[in-house]
Amino acid sequence: MSAPATGTVIRTPFGRTRRGEPVERWELRLPSGVSAHVLTRGAALHRVVVPDAAGALGDVVVALPDVPSHEAAEGYPGAVVGRVANRIAGGTFELGGVRHDVPRNDGPNALHGGAEGFDQRVWDAEEVTGGEGPAVRLTLRSPDGDMGFPGELTAQVTYALNQDADGVRLRLDYRATTTAPTPVNLTNHAYVNLDGPGTVEEHVLRLHASHYLPVDEHLIPTGELRDVTGTPFDFRTPTRLGERLRDADEQLLRAGGYDHSLVLDDSGTGERVVAELTGPRSGRRLQLRTDAPGLQLYTGNFLDGAWRTLEGRPVRQGDALCLETQLLPDAVNRPAFTGGELGEAVLRPGEVFTTTTTFVFSA
Repeated sequence: MSAPATGTVIRTPFGRTRRGEPVERWELRLPSGVSAHVLTRGAALHRVVVPDAAGALGDVVVALPDVPSHEAAEGYPGAVVGRVANRIAGGTFELGGVRHDVPRNDGPNALHGGAEGFDQRVWDAEEVTGGEGPAVRLTLRSPDGDMGFPGELTAQVTYALNQDADGVRLRLDYRATTTAPTPVNLTNHAYVNLDGPGTVEEHVLRLHASHYLPVDEHLIPTGELRDVTGTPFDFRTPTRLGERLRDADEQLLRAGGYDHSLVLDDSGTGERVVAELTGPRSGRRLQLRTDAPGLQLYTGNFLDGAWRTLEGRPVRQGDALCLETQLLPDAVNRPAFTGGELGEAVLRPGEVFTTTTTFVFSA
């Protein structure tokens, strides 16, 4: 592959799916040794290698070793999920008077696009040149009727890596077009631990979010936008993640931890800082920037040790967290969760769905 002055793109085979489809790994590497690795299966963010406070390079996302591990894993490790991220209540929605059904793969609900969502697909990949650093663009064409969704959807995500005085920047640009009205909500499901092996409960998190969405017993939003004041969901000042994780709070008990959408402040103002995360042992810091209106905070509540990392370590509850920038969940069924600053839940022909999220790592 080509080697831009600011970095290198390395394309290597990664194995085959159970259907025999070849999977590739695309490594974006900077001269400093910093790198991000992306798999064509699920357009998954496989590894992110950045320095700690002592300058030592280390991986900050959970990485599984091979394709069979990804195929067996429940929990979408590193994948781009869609056509609709998060839950659709009852696996059903209506557009133009027509009901559409998505396979229910999360109890009574559809989760992350159904059982054969975008995380299960092999995307096409191509190098992107002319930017400030190495980049790869992945494209997936989802046919009309795919998992019950109307219209042929063309989805893209571009990963771009660069480094400046503020830190290492990994930018994700999403884009989608459709031939018929369809709901779209794309996000990345990477599991982050800034300290490497061990728990994230000592990580310190700040979220720029004054409201969150309470959920019912099936983890579907009740419709209320609740003020975070006085709740375990108030991260407006830096707070240790595990400080209230085991509080006797009805919402935490329902989800087995954090698995809730935070309504981000200053929605509609473009890309802005929405979260800061610090790993106390490594000294690494993550600043999250996005133009999305919501962020799903997930503490890996269903991780049970079945996953094994590249080093063979089991991954358990609390070993990583997800910060999934997205539209609000079940927005296609809830008019109050869409429109204006909250974005549009339905994409129509001639329109372009776009959203950007940037991870800025420093130490």
